[in-house]
Amino acid sequence: MIQRVQTLYLILAAICSLGLTTILTLWKGTGDVFAMDLLKSSELLLRLIPVFFIISGLMSVLTIGLFKKRKRQFVLNRLNILINFFLLGILIYYLLTLSGDAEVSEKGIGVFLPIVNIVLLVLANKAIQKDENLVKSVDRLR
Repeated sequence: MIQRVQTLYLILAAICSLGLTTILTLWKGTGDVFAMDLLKSSELLLRLIPVFFIISGLMSVLTIGLFKKRKRQFVLNRLNILINFFLLGILIYYLLTLSGDAEVSEKGIGVFLPIVNIVLLVLANKAIQKDENLVKSVDRLR
């Protein structure tokens, strides 16, 4: 049953992680900095940002395909939420440890993408749990 509401939440989370990172800037310095541009960075911490975005998006797409295994879907969403918390922590750490006159002069809206992902994944988990409770209640009636 791929037409459930959690599928919509997971598709939106995948779009946020994979699609919007190429459109929305993380910050503006000497030029606009997108998440995928950071793969070429020399710092390991900066290279982790696009890797976590890609992993999060791929996990959302993978979780959509596991619609028959709700418990596994629930666990993978929790792991995806944890990855997005790590991503958010890295972004906040990097943006707060820079000096005022560094290359980052203005923060972009792309920094908030992990927060949007976390909210969408929590909503998906609530819908998965609701489906699981419905199936358990029907099994009790038999």
